[in-house]
Amino acid sequence: MSMLSTTEKTYQELRQKAEAKLAPLADKPLIWIGTATCGKAAGALEVREAFKEELKNKGVDARVMEVGCMGHCYAEPLAVIAKPGFPALCYGKVDEGLVKRLVDDFLVHDDPCYEFAMVALEANDIFPTFADFPRGVYEEKIILEQCGFIDPEDIDHYLAKDGYAALARVLDMESPQVIKEVKAANLRGRGGAGFPAGVKWEAVAGQAEQTRYVICNADEGDPGAFMDRSILESNPHLVVEGMIICAYAVGASHGYLYIRSEYPQAIRRVRTALQQARERGLLGNSILGSDFNFDLEIFAGAGAFVCGEGTALINSMEGKLGLPEHRPPRLSTAGLRGKPTVLNNVKTFAYVPLIIKKGAEWFKNTGTPGSPGTAVFALAGKVANPGLVEVPMGTTLRQLIYDVGQGIPGDKKFKAVQIGGPSGGCLPEAALDIPIDFDSLKEAGAIMGSGGVVILDEDDCMVRIARYFLKFTQQESCGKCTFCRLGTRHMLDILTAITRGEGKLSDLETLRELAEDVQAGSLCNLGKTAPNPVLTTLKYFYDEYRAHIKEKRCPALMCPDLIAYYIAPEKCSKLCNACVGSCPVEAVYTREDGLKAINQGKCVKCDNCLKACPFEYNAVIKLSPPSLLEEKERSTK
Repeated sequence: MSMLSTTEKTYQELRQKAEAKLAPLADKPLIWIGTATCGKAAGALEVREAFKEELKNKGVDARVMEVGCMGHCYAEPLAVIAKPGFPALCYGKVDEGLVKRLVDDFLVHDDPCYEFAMVALEANDIFPTFADFPRGVYEEKIILEQCGFIDPEDIDHYLAKDGYAALARVLDMESPQVIKEVKAANLRGRGGAGFPAGVKWEAVAGQAEQTRYVICNADEGDPGAFMDRSILESNPHLVVEGMIICAYAVGASHGYLYIRSEYPQAIRRVRTALQQARERGLLGNSILGSDFNFDLEIFAGAGAFVCGEGTALINSMEGKLGLPEHRPPRLSTAGLRGKPTVLNNVKTFAYVPLIIKKGAEWFKNTGTPGSPGTAVFALAGKVANPGLVEVPMGTTLRQLIYDVGQGIPGDKKFKAVQIGGPSGGCLPEAALDIPIDFDSLKEAGAIMGSGGVVILDEDDCMVRIARYFLKFTQQESCGKCTFCRLGTRHMLDILTAITRGEGKLSDLETLRELAEDVQAGSLCNLGKTAPNPVLTTLKYFYDEYRAHIKEKRCPALMCPDLIAYYIAPEKCSKLCNACVGSCPVEAVYTREDGLKAINQGKCVKCDNCLKACPFEYNAVIKLSPPSLLEEKERSTK
C-alpha cells in the first residue's frame, strides 16, 4: 500500500476529526432551516425560533441547524427534517402553526405529515440531497450540490463532505499540472465574458514578476441576480478552496474576495470561513504541512456596478476612482498594485475543486463542446417557481422556464426573457429553443452574463422594460467615456418620450444609430453592452414601439401616460366601496346616483382600484390610449 504524503495525511486527520464530531448527529432528529438572505426575508429566523421553542416545550432532543439557499425561493421558508427511521422530508412555506404540527405529529408521534411535505430526500448520511425533487430531472447540481444542506459556518460540515480534498491533492502536484487540468476542462469564466480560466492562469504563472494576486469578483450588481450571493452564503469554503488552488497554480501568496457591501451576510459567512480555514491550517503559512503559504482577506466594495469590470475593480481596491482603464496591459500582466493578477468570478472558482477531484473529462461530459459544464441562474420575474437553478449548458430557454421554473403564473402568456443582466438582451417566444451557452446567446443578441434571468409576460411593456434596464446602466455609467455618458442619456430621453406618447418614427432609427455608436465608442463592457435591451426589443418587438408612436397606445397597458382607468357603471355595485378605500389620492369618488367614478385629474395610475375591485364585479377597466375614455363616457350618458 502506498504511503500517504504529508499533506494527504494532514488532510485525512482533519477529515476524520470532522466526521467524528458529526457522527453523533445521525442518532437524533435533525432540522435544517434555510437562512440565506431569501429565507430570512420570508421569515426563516422566526421559523428557527419557533422550532427551538416547540422542541423545548415538547422535550424533544433534536438539532436545529441553519443552512444556506436550497434554491427553491418560491417555497421559503424551507425546513428539512430528518428523523432516524424515516426519509428526510422537505417542507415549504413553513410558519409557526406548521412548526407546532411537525414537532408534535412527526417528532413526538411519528406521523411525518406527508400532506405538507414537498418531497422526500435522499440521505445516505446526515446530509440530504434534492436528488428526487421533480425539477431535479432537468437540473444537474455541481457547484450548488451542497448549498442548503451543510452549515456554512461550520467547516467540519464541508470537510466531512470531502471538502479540501482537491487542495490536498493539488499540493502534491506540480503547479503546471494544475493549470493543465483546468485548461483541459475548458472552464470558461462564469462572470459573463466566458474567457478560459486556464489560459488566464497560465498567463499569470508565466510572468517574471514573482508577486502575484488572486481576486474573486463577487461584485454582483445585476437587477434580479443573486447567484454569487447565494453560493457565498451557502458554501463559502468551496470558493475559498478554489482560490487556494488557483493561488498554488499561479504562485500567489495573497488574495482577496471583492464582495459588495450590500451583501452583509455573505461577508460575515465568508469571514467566518476564512478564520476557520486558518485555524485548521488550510490558510496561512505551511498549508496542510506543505511549504505553500497563502492567505485571503475580504475587500468590501462600495456598490458601484461598474466596479464589476476588472480594471475598475482594481482601481477601487487601490483607493482610486472605480473607473475602467484601457487594455493592454491586461490584469494578468499588471493588475493589483501593478502585479500579475488572476481575477475570476465566484462560480468559476467554485468549479475548480470539483474539476481537480473528478477530472477534466468528467467536467466536459456535461454541457456543450464549446461551453462545457453547467450554468447557474437566478430565475426571477413572471415565473411560477423563481429561485436558484443549475442546469447543463445547452439546456434551452424553454426548458429552463417551463420545466425548471414551471412556466408563467396566472395563465398569462409568455412575452420575453431578459437574460444576461441589465446589459443582456430581451428574447421573444421564437427564441425559446435556443440552447443556453456563451456563443448561441450572443448570436441571438443576448449574453450569458453572470446568470440573471428575468421572465416577462403579456402585461409587460417592452419599450418600458428597455427603458428600465437602460436607466440602470445609464445611472451606473462612470462617465469616463463620452459615448457611454452622453449616448445612453440621449437614448434614455428618447425612450422616455416614446413611453409618454411623444415619440416620432424617426426616433427609432436614431436609437439604432446611438446604440451602435455607444457600443463602438465605449471603453468597457458596461457601455458596449448597455444598448442590448434596446436593440433586441427594437428587433423583436418593433410593433410595440410603433404602437406607442403612431397610436399613442401601450399594448401592454403599462405606461402611465398612455393609459386611463374607468369604472363601468353597468358593472359597479353601489354597495361596494373597495376602490374608494384603495385610492391613495382620493381620485375615486361616489357619484350622486351612488355609483363610483374616477377624477382623471387626480388619478396617479397606481392600479390599486383595479386590484381592489371584487372579482364578481370587474368594474374597473384599464384603457389605452386614454382617448378611449371619452368614448366610454359618451356611451354611458
